[in-house]
Amino acid sequence: MPAELSHLDARGRARMVDVADKPVTQRICVARGEVRMARATLERIGAGSTPKGDVLATARLAGIQAAKRTGEWIPLCHPLPIDGVELDLVPDLGGERVLIEARVAAHARTGVEMEALVAVAAAGLTVYDMCKAIDRGMTVESVRLVQKSGGKSGDWLRPDEPPLPDDPKQL
Repeated sequence: MPAELSHLDARGRARMVDVADKPVTQRICVARGEVRMARATLERIGAGSTPKGDVLATARLAGIQAAKRTGEWIPLCHPLPIDGVELDLVPDLGGERVLIEARVAAHARTGVEMEALVAVAAAGLTVYDMCKAIDRGMTVESVRLVQKSGGKSGDWLRPDEPPLPDDPKQL
């Protein structure tokens, strides 16, 4: 049975959930996504020869900035004091894509799922923006929550989610 939607009041109207009585706990979430593109585009990203500069560094900064401003992007999200954001962008030549992973941590009364998801989405959109002049066929895909910990609902891990290629961290 699906959980009750907490963002709706008794009359079905959207509302921001009151979290004042919830305890502050450490919250950590990991999200992933990818940007698919032509192999030539990915090779240019790796060589640093795109018209707008260092795509991966710019996308990393965009994702970090977006995580910090999620409460402004998503109408019913609480603005949160973020403890940290890590963002990895890994070129995958075999899959003709850039893999994106965001890890967001906070000590808060509500989770950081949306912050991690927004970080991945913003990083992917930034890759698109920086490369659209050479490849309009790119797609931002599969933005998803991979892992969460903390809070009343406890820990959750997406089944069968592999680590990023060449990623020293094992989630």
